[in-house]
Amino acid sequence: MASHSDMKTIGLVGGMSWESSAVYYRDLNLGVRKRLGGLASPKLVMSTVDFAELTELEDAERWDQIGALLADAGRSVERGGADFLLLCTTTFHKVADQVAAAVDIPLLHLADVVADACIAAGVKRLAFIGTTVAMSDGFFTDRMAGHGLEVLVPPASEHDWLNTAIYEELVHGAVLDRTRSRVVQLIHQLWDAGAEGVLLGCTELELLIHQADVDLPVFPCTTLHVEAALDRALG
Repeated sequence: MASHSDMKTIGLVGGMSWESSAVYYRDLNLGVRKRLGGLASPKLVMSTVDFAELTELEDAERWDQIGALLADAGRSVERGGADFLLLCTTTFHKVADQVAAAVDIPLLHLADVVADACIAAGVKRLAFIGTTVAMSDGFFTDRMAGHGLEVLVPPASEHDWLNTAIYEELVHGAVLDRTRSRVVQLIHQLWDAGAEGVLLGCTELELLIHQADVDLPVFPCTTLHVEAALDRALG
């Protein structure tokens, strides 16, 4: 394991939402303290974007502009001395290739990290819950499929409700029991459809759903992303 002097610097592009960024920042710090002990903390460079601006562009389907904004943020993080880069979001991995092409440091792609964890656990058929974009667009599920995994999503009739719960509740830190109950019902429906595990495909969902809430194995994407980043920074 790396000593303090040769620890790599982790680059973070966040603000999507700031609740998500706070989870990444907290868990990276807790992870380094757990692994190295004492007063150890990670070397981090973070650039955060205006979530309101991005959601307006998302609603207008201006993904080219979103990609440009996140690419700029990625270059800023690289200039700050980062050795590799994470996007603190699932949904905006839709433009991950554009961000990766804009920098000369590696981008640690969330879907690759999650796929590795699922394969290591022997789980090949996953339920996936997240934002409407993440569930309905193939940028995440197709990349998982490229690793030989099958991904099931809730029926389209549930997408708007789940998206609203994420954007109007969870990104504001509101964790409601009624929302948890309905999400658990969705997970059970996907279990009945053959899912062997569930991916929490939005950072804020990890505030809502925990392993104790469901019988299926839970793969918390953000937690896995953080652990992979720590492995790379300290390996």
